[in-house]
Amino acid sequence: MSPDELFQIANLLALSGWLVLIASPLIGTWADRIAGYVLPLVLSVVYAGLILAFWSRGEGGFSTLTDVMRLLAKPELALAGWVHYLAFDLFVGGWEVRTARAEAIPFVLLVPCLLLTFFFGPAGLLAFAALRAARRATPHATSA
Repeated sequence: MSPDELFQIANLLALSGWLVLIASPLIGTWADRIAGYVLPLVLSVVYAGLILAFWSRGEGGFSTLTDVMRLLAKPELALAGWVHYLAFDLFVGGWEVRTARAEAIPFVLLVPCLLLTFFFGPAGLLAFAALRAARRATPHATSA
């Protein structure tokens, strides 16, 4: 399978996970299992396979930005990096959904955080952390 084909498959898997998270108010337990665990683990297997197969062929490393750029110049390792993002962002999105449910955060408030996590990973996590902090700082929010 070519890196381009694997890229398309990984993207479809991740996108399906995000759609499941958006549907989580309707399918809570299934969303937790599918998007929160199963799909991130499947993507992690793909990542691990790419790293095992191609790491030794890469040049560069993690010491400098130039080394990272050289490392990711190989398509298979750039794909591994992309799958790394897909797996972790989806896992974080699943955690956000579970945490919001446990803390009775209205789903409508969670959706912007999920969108940010989907598109900009850490920015979505930051937004969710801010949402949780704001809810804790509001006395009536915890009693709702």
